[in-house]
Amino acid sequence: MDSSYGATKFLLLLFLTTSIATALPDNKPVPGQINSNSVLVALLDSHYTELAELVEKALLLQTLEEAVGKHNITIFAPRNDALERNLDPLFKSFLLEPRNLKSLQSLLMFHILPKRITSPQWPSLSHHHRTLSNDHLHLTVDVNTLKVDSAEIIRPDDVIRPDGIIHGIERLLIPRSVQEDFNRRRSLRSISAVIPEGAPEVDPRTHRLKKPSPAVPAGAPPVLPIYDAMSPGPSLAPAPAPGPGGPRGHFNGDAQVKDFIHTLLHYGGYNEMADILVNLTSLATEMGRLVSEGYVLTVLAPNDEAMAKLTTDQLSEPGAPEQIMYYHIIPEYQTEESMYNAVRRFGKVKYDSLRFPHKVLAQEADGSVKFGHGDGSAYLFDPDIYTDGRISVQGIDGVLFPKEETPATEIKPAAPVVKKVSKSRRGKLMEVACRMMGSRFIPCQ
Repeated sequence: MDSSYGATKFLLLLFLTTSIATALPDNKPVPGQINSNSVLVALLDSHYTELAELVEKALLLQTLEEAVGKHNITIFAPRNDALERNLDPLFKSFLLEPRNLKSLQSLLMFHILPKRITSPQWPSLSHHHRTLSNDHLHLTVDVNTLKVDSAEIIRPDDVIRPDGIIHGIERLLIPRSVQEDFNRRRSLRSISAVIPEGAPEVDPRTHRLKKPSPAVPAGAPPVLPIYDAMSPGPSLAPAPAPGPGGPRGHFNGDAQVKDFIHTLLHYGGYNEMADILVNLTSLATEMGRLVSEGYVLTVLAPNDEAMAKLTTDQLSEPGAPEQIMYYHIIPEYQTEESMYNAVRRFGKVKYDSLRFPHKVLAQEADGSVKFGHGDGSAYLFDPDIYTDGRISVQGIDGVLFPKEETPATEIKPAAPVVKKVSKSRRGKLMEVACRMMGSRFIPCQ
């Protein structure tokens, strides 16, 4: 972790809170107010900057401000070296994944008691104390050594402030609920769920499965080719066809699509992609229906910087947003590892896309996976943003176009390409929506 960067942001937020509080008339105490002498500011001590950064990533600043405004608190804080060296890297990655935000919050609040407990009070206190996460910690004395659960207090009363106290502990405390959640993710069942599996094999002449199965048991791959199960769109599917699962879909595709959209937003840098899927098109709903029917999808998600290079003309053509997005969706479940292994072994791999019959070219480049052709290529930039066994999201640094097509920015080579990076993405998308629907319903000013 970049401790100095996280600590700087943390300090800035606390400074702003303090400045607002001191600007109030008569500087009267306000519930939830903190000042420069708060125990939360003391977390910026050089021993606990890693913990301060985790608090920031868990979005707990406001919660802790309210806690210190109501009562004193006691923080059992692991030192930086305990978080940097003694923590399982896989567990640390698990905590920092956006979809595990609640687990990170529960773990951090497990270290905080809504009361003030100093080391002289230790022997006279009962063993069980409720934390801010509604779990219980056990305070004991073992041969003159203070302990909280099984962790030793190595710096008792390390930081004392009017609104709280910090005890330095030797290692991170992990509540049972977080440990169980982590174990479920590491179980063989979870691991087998994300093994890459190919799309159904389709005969290109008949556009049907080569060996259709007479029956589809629950959880089995669907029989129909994904193109037949898709809703009819501009030059995409020959006709609508019912999905193999019908109303009795075996998977909750809507919940999985909602989960990966939220992950994109929490991850940061992919807001425009999420906005196109949800607001400018109905692709999020369509993807949810396909996943419910048993299909698997891999989304190559261009980041915001790449999407900002698209011109209004490229997005305003009828069906253009759908056409662009369909070319970035592969009807297979692939992870960064499976794609990289494929290009390492075969040199070049062509993946089917939902923009039939166009395929996405992938090849190895600079120790990564590169998609597309020539100047219109894009690198795998943020691997495995989201993987749940049905939907895989891989971040790329460019927008892909089929080789047979020339993007509008390349039709007139003499005209310079204008980057509209300073324009807000919401403004660009709303402008496109206005041009498509007319200003009669949407105010375009």
